[in-house]
Amino acid sequence: MEKRGSGVLLHISSLTSPYGIGDFGPDAYEFADFLAGTRQKFWQILPLTLTCPSYGNSPYSSYSTFAGNHLLISPERLVRDGYLSESDIQDAPAFSKERVDYKAVTEYKNKIFSMAYEKNRDRLANLQEFQRFCSEHSCWLNDFSLFISIKNYLKGSEWSKWPEDLRDRKKEALTELREKLGDEILREKFLQYIFFNQWYSLKNYCDSKDIKLIGDIPIYVNYDSSDVWANPGIFSLDKEKKPVFVAGVPPDYFSSTGQLWGHPVYKWDVLKESRYSWWIKRIEHNLKLFHMFRLDHFRGFVGYWQVRSNEKTAINGKWVEAPAEDFFTELLKHFPGISIIAEDLGVITPDVREIINKFGFPGMKVLLFAFGEDLPTNPYAPHNHIKHCVVYTGTHDNNTITGWYKTELTPEDRNRISRYIGKEISDRTIHWELIRLAMMSVADTVIIPMQDILGLGEKDRMNLPASPRGNWEWRLAPQQLSNSLIKKIKEMTLIYGRG
Repeated sequence: MEKRGSGVLLHISSLTSPYGIGDFGPDAYEFADFLAGTRQKFWQILPLTLTCPSYGNSPYSSYSTFAGNHLLISPERLVRDGYLSESDIQDAPAFSKERVDYKAVTEYKNKIFSMAYEKNRDRLANLQEFQRFCSEHSCWLNDFSLFISIKNYLKGSEWSKWPEDLRDRKKEALTELREKLGDEILREKFLQYIFFNQWYSLKNYCDSKDIKLIGDIPIYVNYDSSDVWANPGIFSLDKEKKPVFVAGVPPDYFSSTGQLWGHPVYKWDVLKESRYSWWIKRIEHNLKLFHMFRLDHFRGFVGYWQVRSNEKTAINGKWVEAPAEDFFTELLKHFPGISIIAEDLGVITPDVREIINKFGFPGMKVLLFAFGEDLPTNPYAPHNHIKHCVVYTGTHDNNTITGWYKTELTPEDRNRISRYIGKEISDRTIHWELIRLAMMSVADTVIIPMQDILGLGEKDRMNLPASPRGNWEWRLAPQQLSNSLIKKIKEMTLIYGRG
């Protein structure tokens, strides 16, 4: 990332596909071709982890930080690879092309996944590639497949409410259920095998096009996850395995009560004793998936806001120091030359900035935050950018440029932007003006959300934080990647030295 380059932020679920959600099928390869054709160097996505309706289908809330989201498995590639026949996928419902209907997609895909498993179950014991996969990923796959199978068996119950022997992972109880749920466990392993095979095929194709994949790692994991169930000692839990302290952020300009996320905080002293072995495995796993990644809520690695789990808001929390320098030193011993983007948005204290600078991690500059009354000194404003950073017009949590310009700015704000750019701006041109500012920046790396490239409005944003419905549903339409769009992006990329 030390050479000038640019890329696009587009999650896999947002790709075009006949099956209701973007997947690892032909359209993903066509998007890689689009990136190569426009001379982009990066494709940034959101976490590939399993999503579920109880967490609003968010890729940031999962039953596992290691397992892949099987909804992204391509039916067409299941046929191509011999797991299904063409006739098995011909009766797909008429899904929406504009939004992901997670309920309908889940019902359909679970049906064809069951079909694929039934057709191939008997040969898995002798399928060397499958057995090798299970062996190589055993450190998380065994716990995950058992966790999900027990959870389904107990009708979705949270693991802390399971029978005590299962909650506390007593050997005899787990052995008994492994035998009883053997078929379900094998099915989960089969789906993970398919998921990773399809992902690595796409990653290899991106490699052939010289496109680097940027992943996203949330700092925390869900309480109701195989990660916490299998590793309770590294989280702040009581004797009943319930959270003692949970994560969040304190009250600020945006919220008078702060944000209470509910994820159990880490016991960093316990992690330190093991030389952060769980985190090392997690990073190693992600480095196999991506060329580089963004660490979400980076400041939490330096100091984190913890709140007692019985609190209703984040007001009565406190800052707790984390061993950031020791942790990242250990990380770099294992993975020298690792590329990490530090998500350093919001109020960042000097101690966090010190760690970012010490380890040379590029931070983020978001243009939507640049044009307030403090514009001359605002660090997100283009004239204040530094070389070693990643410029975004916006992120998955922001409005689109057009939506922001139309609904969030005052007339004074719009006038300030026009004066900064040096000409009159309208809601039809603002997205290209900000993309141009980003591309012109001295920053080495620029990432543009696909919605901003297309000039889409507020209804096409990916996520509205704190809103429980309608998120993570936006999809690209096939006709939107036009030849004229390809030409325009390519010209801009080349003229600003990013091609």
